[in-house]
Amino acid sequence: MQDRDVAEVFLLCGLTGSGKTTYAKHLEGQGIVRLSVDERVHARHGRYGVDYPEHRYFELEGPVVTEVEAELAALVKAGTSVVIDRGLWDRAGRDRYKKLVEEHGGRWHLLYFKADRSVLRRRLHIRNQRTDGNALTVTDEALDDFLARFEEPTGEGEGEEVIQQS
Repeated sequence: MQDRDVAEVFLLCGLTGSGKTTYAKHLEGQGIVRLSVDERVHARHGRYGVDYPEHRYFELEGPVVTEVEAELAALVKAGTSVVIDRGLWDRAGRDRYKKLVEEHGGRWHLLYFKADRSVLRRRLHIRNQRTDGNALTVTDEALDDFLARFEEPTGEGEGEEVIQQS
């Protein structure tokens, strides 16, 4: 059997507007395959809160997540490095991706894009004017909800690298 390179998988963790997609596109420019759940949902269903009601997002996202995870597994088995352009807001989701990567022979890197509310508000105010697949409108109330639901990596067994945003 021929040796192959071990796939490096970058798992990006952070809230909406924290810089994940900008970083993922940078890695993509270096030849790493970028997998984006949000962009696929947008391509199939349109804009969040415009073309479909916000409460349907998780219903529409589910099949896309399954597809992305299957594609990730195949890429890792083939020795291809990947960046997952997704928020990974909860530890269980982060752990699921880590396990998937390890089961298929890859090595994961968890990068946490840490940004406080004021940084996120400033960035989202600008991004709310866009209409692409990464530009869902986020109100201050929605941001507060996001902050309340986000499970911040704490360094206790998660192995994250913190990338402080300003």
